[in-house]
Amino acid sequence: MDIPSPKDCINLLKKVGCSEDVIKHSMLVRDIAVEIARCAKANAKLVEAGALLHDIGRSKTHGIMHGVEGAKIAKKLGLPQEIVNIIEHHLGAGISFEEAEKLGLPPKDYTPKTLEEKIVAHADNLTEGNRKQTIKEAVEKEIKRGKMDLAEKMLKLHKELSDKCGIDLDKIRID
Repeated sequence: MDIPSPKDCINLLKKVGCSEDVIKHSMLVRDIAVEIARCAKANAKLVEAGALLHDIGRSKTHGIMHGVEGAKIAKKLGLPQEIVNIIEHHLGAGISFEEAEKLGLPPKDYTPKTLEEKIVAHADNLTEGNRKQTIKEAVEKEIKRGKMDLAEKMLKLHKELSDKCGIDLDKIRID
């Protein structure tokens, strides 16, 4: 299967039972991700589809397993492996093999590897529900939850992608 169009992605989210809130959130993540993809010279079509579908697993669970569940759904739907990987690797700034075991996830590395995977993961970090947030807000939230490692990984990913774009991603405008 080719990379689905934005309309096809929205229809897939509806078909599997994602809520309107999940769909609205995914559209905001898409808006942010596409802007990052443009300035980072990434595959914008792949980023757009991956961002729209990143939370497809929330049709089954809203817990930590939604990335794994989403990857299973994407495989069943015959989506390209690049999109399956974006969905599976989008949580936080990535989950290592060791962290996955501690969290009860199937033991493997869930760290975003490709530029497109990193962009979608980070666009999700810069989104709180249906509003854009700064990296500072995202990091402070994780520190309050006692997730220092995650906060550090998010900052590192923010810097990497900001450097790639030549602009602090907090300054990226979405219309």
